[in-house]
Amino acid sequence: MSESCEKVALPVKNDLGFFEIRMESIGGLGANVAGKILTEAAIIGMGMNGAGFASYGSEKKGTPVKAFVRVCEADTKVRINSPVEEPHILAIFHEALIRAVPVTAGATPGKTTVILNTRKTPTEARDFLKLSGGAIGVIDAMEIARATRSRVNMVMIGAIAKISGFFEWKAVEWAVNDMFGEKYANLMKGNMEALRRGYEEVKIEEFPKDGKYEYKPFQRDVPKYGYETAPIGGVLFEMGNMRFKDLSTSRTGIIPLLDLSKCVRCGDCDLTCPDFCFVWEKGIDPKSGKEGMILRGIDYQYCKGCLRCTHICKPGALVPVKEAEQNIEQITVKHKFLK
Repeated sequence: MSESCEKVALPVKNDLGFFEIRMESIGGLGANVAGKILTEAAIIGMGMNGAGFASYGSEKKGTPVKAFVRVCEADTKVRINSPVEEPHILAIFHEALIRAVPVTAGATPGKTTVILNTRKTPTEARDFLKLSGGAIGVIDAMEIARATRSRVNMVMIGAIAKISGFFEWKAVEWAVNDMFGEKYANLMKGNMEALRRGYEEVKIEEFPKDGKYEYKPFQRDVPKYGYETAPIGGVLFEMGNMRFKDLSTSRTGIIPLLDLSKCVRCGDCDLTCPDFCFVWEKGIDPKSGKEGMILRGIDYQYCKGCLRCTHICKPGALVPVKEAEQNIEQITVKHKFLK
């Protein structure tokens, strides 16, 4: 696709000659595809050299995903295939990941620009991520994706292209069209709008390394069990470990909100919920005055935002709302027996 014979020079590169990007995400937000698009834009669209690959476990919605992109100049050979440890751009697709995964490890002040999908300001994002310093970009990718009927990855690609300083807009547009244009032609208008808004609306601010937070070096995960240390027969030593799970990283911006004034205690929500999010307690029904099991609320620690409960609730007591507009700590009701 590359029409230019001019050599594209990278604005910055590491000791091996690469500009490196690491994307921290969850299954369903399209980080793997975003990496493929950026790699294709650089190599085929701009005549550069490089590599793109992803790392993930079970391939399902909500599980952690890492995508890596290495770009180098055309005459540089690619002789490395390890994960990106100290990226020039670190793109975090879901802010809830910070509670479960060390996504900021290796973000180096003076080298790394962190892009966070959030409604927070750059200052709030710095404190939220506890970054030792450096450049931070923020973009409300979730809201833009909803407004354009696109995906979070399109918005993040636009932001990454803007901050990188070398991606050619025509090459990125071509790569997106090459990936989706023929198969999803009806979605291309929204994809291009999301791409453009990501490029234009990302806000960046630089923070000095002031000692407020410590730098976190990148460390490779070492499995707790291997073929030599795995328990015989797959025995589980931590019984009932679901009580420690936090499924908030599985949510993609929408949660169910309960209006108790409309609840009739039918229990359909509890029957359809796959993760036992609803909290019931024995008490007196304020409407009938009778003793019974009363629905108190939702324990959002276990809610992954599947919204099945909102579809089955006939009285309309459960409705889908934007998570960013709610105070989760205020509206969540904890299971007493798990405290």
